Parts: sequence; structure tokens; C-alpha cells
Amino acid sequence: MSDVYKGSCLCGAVIFVVNSFNDQAANCHCTMCRKFHGAAYGTLVGVSGLSWISGRDYLKEFTAPNGSVRTFCSKCGSSLGFRVNGASLNEIELAVATFDSDIPVVIDAHIYTDYKANWCKLEDELPKHQEGR
Repeated sequence: MSDVYKGSCLCGAVIFVVNSFNDQAANCHCTMCRKFHGAAYGTLVGVSGLSWISGRDYLKEFTAPNGSVRTFCSKCGSSLGFRVNGASLNEIELAVATFDSDIPVVIDAHIYTDYKANWCKLEDELPKHQEGR
């Protein structure tokens, strides 16, 4: 039997579970991730076995000019994830900060560092990619 990892939005209206995570997870410094997450970068990971337990009616989307779709809770505003235009909701990359307990994910890179905030210093040993991987 596989593990199940639960996540939620800030207000708890949206709850989801996943069975596993992709091997790659990165800190994305693109302008859209920074603004969407209100932080120096967004940290997202692809998942498998995603099930929306509650709050699916609270999910809202914003489609950016480049076609990427950002999903958030309309009740509390929590940034939940990202997907490419045309991908289903179950193909979302979820924000790692939305999980409610420790998850077996290792951040392995910084991506889109050409767009990072000037006040964000990258002093760790992770590979740094000016654009995507």
C-alpha cells in the first residue's frame, strides 16, 4: 500500500491528497511565480494519484499571458499550483508549502534565475538555470 500525502489551502476549504511526487522539484524564480506566491520564488512539484477531497468549488484559475494556468483558493487566496494551458486539473504541479506534513521531496535546482529578485541571494549548492532546466 502506498503512502498518502495530504495538503490544503490556508483556510482548509480545499483539501487534496496525492500518492507520490515527481523526482524533480525546483525553486522557480520567474516573475509569475514570484508574484503568484508573494515570495522570492515558488517551489512546485509534479504529483501522481491526486484526489481533491473537498473544496473543489473554491478552486479558481488565472491564465497568464504565456498560457500557464495558476490555481488558487477563492476563499482564502492560497496559491495552490501551476499547470500548462490545456493540461487537466489533475496534471497540476502543486506548491510544496501546501502540504500539511513532511513530504519526501528534495529540491534539486533553481530555475529561471535570470528573473530572480535582486534582493534574493542564491548561496546554496543547488544547480542554477537561467531559464528552465
